Amino acid sequence: MNKLLIKNARLINEGEVRDADVLIRGERIDKIGTEISAADDVEVIDARGCYLIPGMIDDQVHFREPGLTSQGDLATESAAAAAGGITSFMDMPNVDPQTTTREALVNKYRLAENRCTANYGFYLGATNSNIDEIRRLETGEACGIKIFMGASTGNMLVDEPEVLESIFEQSPLMIATHCEHSPTIWDNEAHARKEFGEDVPMSEHPHIRSANACLTSSSFAVELAQRHDALLHILHLTTAIEMGLFSDAHRSQKRITAEVCVHHLWFDDARYEDLGAQIKCNPAIKTSADREALIAALNDGRLDIIATDHAPHTWVDKSESYFKAPSGLPLVQHALLVLFDLVKRGKFSAEVLVERTSHAPADIFGVKERGYVREGWFADLVIIDSNKPHVVGKEQLLYKCQWSPFEGHTFSSSIDTTIINGNVVYRSGKLTGVIEGQRLEFGRSR
Repeated sequence: MNKLLIKNARLINEGEVRDADVLIRGERIDKIGTEISAADDVEVIDARGCYLIPGMIDDQVHFREPGLTSQGDLATESAAAAAGGITSFMDMPNVDPQTTTREALVNKYRLAENRCTANYGFYLGATNSNIDEIRRLETGEACGIKIFMGASTGNMLVDEPEVLESIFEQSPLMIATHCEHSPTIWDNEAHARKEFGEDVPMSEHPHIRSANACLTSSSFAVELAQRHDALLHILHLTTAIEMGLFSDAHRSQKRITAEVCVHHLWFDDARYEDLGAQIKCNPAIKTSADREALIAALNDGRLDIIATDHAPHTWVDKSESYFKAPSGLPLVQHALLVLFDLVKRGKFSAEVLVERTSHAPADIFGVKERGYVREGWFADLVIIDSNKPHVVGKEQLLYKCQWSPFEGHTFSSSIDTTIINGNVVYRSGKLTGVIEGQRLEFGRSR
């Protein structure tokens, strides 16, 4: 049994910041205190001057396996996530074959065994024709049901009203939605083509994927959830106008919760000029006013979770023109660094950061014994050196796609150490080679 003692850390956990030592035995946290003594057989990490936090639980990633592995796979992207302080992730179903049956879900879990550096869970995807598969799901088989209530690939756009009614009424698990109104988007695309032809500038993306397209869909999802008393989690919110849909009550009192992603907190539409397709994503990055509204909603509790929506594509594909360049960007390796920079800028506190990246996803999805620094719980921990800047260089990138919109940027903090299930998987700028990820246990149902 491995034994590890973290000494002299500045622990951020459960709404407070305090000095603490943490003793780990095997996979779990054995003791939290001050001046814990180290026995001879205990490895010691001196975290003096650093923060210690529970690892980020990323409730929305696209790691591209099976079938799309030229862009990324469970092994490469989970390693990048661990290097970025993400200790658990929940992967989306729009792969090939799509994860829209229980059989496909089982096969995906098999693919992940002994290959993921971080802990993993998977969504079942909804279609217009798989309500029977959704009904049969049992607690713990998936983290939730993903509904693309907006343009998607293959047959994963769920746009038949009677099907949506059935899913919201009968889903045994939480429903997670991508909310954009496809007819509005298609109409905006037609107008853009009329004005620009096929050479549409990337700066038109937030006008095509407009605030109205988002609000029309997200308000419909909220109305469905309220009518059927469904558990609903709306993913990657991007607009000020949508914030009026959500309550500032504590998550324990809500059946409708909401998420924001790191790139929508960091970038605004001015960056299309220099980054172009690198920041093309769905829903689109919008105005600086929208970004500030999202930050305000994080602070007052209307937004419950911060995630990444990590979605890698090859550089060749991203170099295409507007209609051909795919949407999505790689983020897991630098998400926490983005957020700690925002803390230093005074946008929100370190306590809010941990609340939204670790505690809230654990509670909302019912992740068992993770997301907090507690005695007896799994030791998924991250040491952050907030005084050591990190310059993003291509040679450091662990994504299979080998690019990042942050290349050349200097973050004010660095990930010093990532510990997953009690094992050091990343330290001092390098992966240790330990493949420690386990299947997440989910205990929440309707």
